Amino acid sequence: MLRSRPLVFVMKAAAKALADMPRFNSSISEDGQKLILKKYINIGIAVDTPNGLVVPVFKDVNKKGILELSYELAEVSKKARAGKLTASDMQGGCFTISSLGGIGTTGFAPIVNAPEVAIMGLSRSSMKPVWNGKEFVPRLMLPMSLSFDHRVIDGADGARFITLINQYMSDLRRLVM
Repeated sequence: MLRSRPLVFVMKAAAKALADMPRFNSSISEDGQKLILKKYINIGIAVDTPNGLVVPVFKDVNKKGILELSYELAEVSKKARAGKLTASDMQGGCFTISSLGGIGTTGFAPIVNAPEVAIMGLSRSSMKPVWNGKEFVPRLMLPMSLSFDHRVIDGADGARFITLINQYMSDLRRLVM
């Protein structure tokens, strides 16, 4: 039986945010003179394997549903850990998500994978009390960090981007529509 992993919802939220803020879905030309806006949304997911870190790329995340991405994530993760990824499995990324929550980290600063211009880091989620205006209610909190190339993205846009992802994550119905 397949279960949807929280990472799949983060992938969908990131895909929506990348579509809304296209500078994050770009790269800088090799000569550093041009910004190349991507017409597709391919997200790399950093996977820890016995042979080191690999970043398989999930193509057209914006066009796939939660269930399809869940199957693909399970299959690709298995393939990565078995050392069976091909070069084409790891090419074409526009944006990367690195999740170290399984290791137990509470925060980290991921390094951008050139030629991409941004990367998001996910730490260990935990239940926290959140004030809703009347009382404290338990909420699952997922610490996120964002690193980006300041030649393309400034700090204010970085804050807007991570806020947008949080907005999408706060109402999962927006991700399945």
